[in-house]
Amino acid sequence: MNKQVITSQQSRRTFIKYSSFAVGAAALSGPYLLRGQNLNSKLNIAIIGAGGKGSSDTDHCSGEHIVALCDIDKNTLENRHQKYPDAKVFQDYRKMLHELKDFDAVTVSTPDNHHACAAIMAMKLRKHVYCQKPLVLSVYEARIMRDTAKKYKVVTQMGNQGSSESGLRRAVEVIQAGAIGPVRQVHVWSNRPIWPQGIDRPEGSDPVPAHVDWDLWIGPAPMRPFKEKVYHPFAWRGWQDFGTGALGDMACHTANMPFRALKLGYPTEVEAESSGMNKETYPKSSKIRFEFPAREGMPALTFRWYDGGAKPEGDLTKDVEEMLGKVPGSGCLLVGDKGKLFSPDDYGSQFFIKLNGEKEYISGSKHEAIANVPQTIPRNTLSPDTDKRHHLEWIAGCKGGSTPYSNFDIAAYLTEIILLGCVALRAGQKLEWDGPNMKARNTKAAAQFVRREFRKGWSL
Repeated sequence: MNKQVITSQQSRRTFIKYSSFAVGAAALSGPYLLRGQNLNSKLNIAIIGAGGKGSSDTDHCSGEHIVALCDIDKNTLENRHQKYPDAKVFQDYRKMLHELKDFDAVTVSTPDNHHACAAIMAMKLRKHVYCQKPLVLSVYEARIMRDTAKKYKVVTQMGNQGSSESGLRRAVEVIQAGAIGPVRQVHVWSNRPIWPQGIDRPEGSDPVPAHVDWDLWIGPAPMRPFKEKVYHPFAWRGWQDFGTGALGDMACHTANMPFRALKLGYPTEVEAESSGMNKETYPKSSKIRFEFPAREGMPALTFRWYDGGAKPEGDLTKDVEEMLGKVPGSGCLLVGDKGKLFSPDDYGSQFFIKLNGEKEYISGSKHEAIANVPQTIPRNTLSPDTDKRHHLEWIAGCKGGSTPYSNFDIAAYLTEIILLGCVALRAGQKLEWDGPNMKARNTKAAAQFVRREFRKGWSL
């Protein structure tokens, strides 16, 4: 398929273009689509991970040609093949990517453990990639994903679908216009985990179901015995070998808006406290502090993450509780010199502002103080459904349109910084962080969690 490919060429220093002007944020409407080079053609898309979130990822791309389905679970394959009978089926994505001909793009919706291997293999074949959040399992993999996408000039999108919300894009504009003044504190909290964490590995083993290829499910991770309902199909997110816990899973959503708006590059310090860590799973709850230096005219700030029921308290959220009757399970609060901005959901789809001297929060859509802040970021109006329009933005980019808003150049950067919290949790001590070199200046204990070893037969 001949197609013009648009990709980011920006350097790490200039990544802010994505957040302040949304270079290439797809948008949009008819005139935008007409700029594509293949308006009437359809992509041939291969699916890696067909169950769970992979099911909706496939369906959101169903206006194109679904040419292959890959999943380690034969029951999942059989079920999804009934809906897409023309697709070829595979259990091993390495085999699929080696054998499949005439395809343009892949979606990756596996456990986090497989994201980097699958996506990088596809990108090296010059295939466009839509990959679920969190983009990868480790800091090192995030850096390689970013570099690979740039090298092979492919169109990419991470599945943090809140990026397609007009509310999130408006919040970025408002913050960068200085509506709440210089921001010195950010607080983000999540109601996750809703899966098992803070537990140790169970003893013994269970028979592997005939429909599951356990060796392929383990993939790059160290082999371990199968246990019924412990890992597959849903409970893997809290296990350090397969997922990234509450922080990795949800911060790609809830921290997305402040990351973009505040140009959060590398932190200088990361410190974590938790309900208790072991070598198998992430804790039931944690609080993580990131210190960011002054950057591009913005002051130094402290970013605090909370999960497992922990939330900011006291004067910080008193007015939020007055407005809503309670502090919601997930949210984002930015504290500036001139006021505060609060978003009560994971996606940043809506936000409220309370300027100094005001008695209560006012919706961002109604606050007179920001009415004249200009729109600088194109809006995505490709579908009324948040998740679907995020996929359609990627598809439009693959056909020659603008670069998707959550392309890997910014998504991998966001993921890399978020996963430093996971490193701090596992290292068990404060990290004085050297971002460009991906290492802690004050300890060697973190290195093993920055880059993992892959099992034989798996690589980037």
